[in-house]
Amino acid sequence: MSDIRALNETAVRHSMDVVARVTAEDLGRPTPCAAWTLADLLGHMTVQHRGFAAAAAGDGAELAHWRFEPAGADAVERYLEASEHVIAAFAKAGDEFTLPEFGDPAPTYPARTAMSFHFIDYVVHGWDVARAVDVEYVLAPELAEPALRIALNVPNAERRLRPGAAFVPALEATAAHDDAPALDRVLLWLGRDPEWRPGGDLS
Repeated sequence: MSDIRALNETAVRHSMDVVARVTAEDLGRPTPCAAWTLADLLGHMTVQHRGFAAAAAGDGAELAHWRFEPAGADAVERYLEASEHVIAAFAKAGDEFTLPEFGDPAPTYPARTAMSFHFIDYVVHGWDVARAVDVEYVLAPELAEPALRIALNVPNAERRLRPGAAFVPALEATAAHDDAPALDRVLLWLGRDPEWRPGGDLS
């Protein structure tokens, strides 16, 4: 599993670089995640790290690890701490992860599969944060092919319409973008508009 661990760590550390540029004044900004402010997004990203870290340690079924907490003025510090925590947890993960957010009763996945879920989430959420604060996001070359392969395996199914779904339905333009950059194809398939901008005065 060293490959998916390494890919995930690269994606998470890139998200850390982006999040480190966020200020307390940025937390109210809109994000590509509909109806979520940047504070909401960072709160979600932080708790997902903690939930996946617990799952890596064999305690994923405990719902307390997945409980959302609104991000406050220390959102950046909490995110960076949680990022280091999940990277360390993945380095010594067991063979299976129990992920209660994926069904009831909580399903169990092979560790490699669960880590791929986390990896694609943080490729996309890193981009989400970068867009919210209007900074450049460049997908590391070694992540491009794995991210696209994993993203295209996410079913474009009705469950994407459910409240709290990880991704919304793929954009209709996806099929016409086979020659687009890998990151654009990932975003389109997972319901993001690569041209999304927050608008307003970001000075």
